[in-house]
Order: sequence, then C-alpha cells, then structure tokens
Amino acid sequence: MSTTPETTTTYEHVLLDSKGVPMIVGTTMKVIELVMAQMAHGWSPEELLFQHPYLTLGQIHSALAYYWDHKDELDADIESRRQYAEEERRKASPSPLAGKLYKQETSS
Repeated sequence: MSTTPETTTTYEHVLLDSKGVPMIVGTTMKVIELVMAQMAHGWSPEELLFQHPYLTLGQIHSALAYYWDHKDELDADIESRRQYAEEERRKASPSPLAGKLYKQETSS
C-alpha cells in the first residue's frame, strides 16, 4: 500500500497531509480546527495563542491566512461537519444524564 507524501504549501506553517487536509506544521492540529475555535469563541490570534500555547503566533497567522485564501472550500467543510453533527445528534437518544435533568426540570 503506497501513501501519498505530505505536500508543502506557500504558507510557511501549513502543509497538506497525505489526504490533502491542511495541517499546522509540527502539530496534529488541522487548520479547520483552529478556525472553528476562532469562530466559536470570537478569539483574536493572541487569544488563540493563549488557548493553544503549543502553537506559535506565526503558525496561527499562517493558518488563518490559509483559511482566508481558501475560505469557500473550508467553509463548505465546516458546514458539512455541522450537518453531520446535527444529524448524529438527531439520531442519538438522550443521554441518561440529560433525561434525569429534564425530569428534574419538569417536576419542579
């Protein structure tokens, strides 16, 4: 079985893994994961650095630049992930804890 090697990009701190997924060099973090954290919390690059101290500010800015230059493609991936999570949530039965909390709430 042959594997496709990683591919460098014009972004110093971003490479494409063997599946073409943009990753932050020297980490296991996907660019999309950093972007989703920024979107979810409204974090600045400096706050992203505080939350992910194993990254450098250069890695963060490079990942964000990659996102903005590939926004349509990565936004489509984010939407696909959101739809998948929503579908799985709908299919899943409530957790035992959620059921207990709901019962307590409705009996009050």
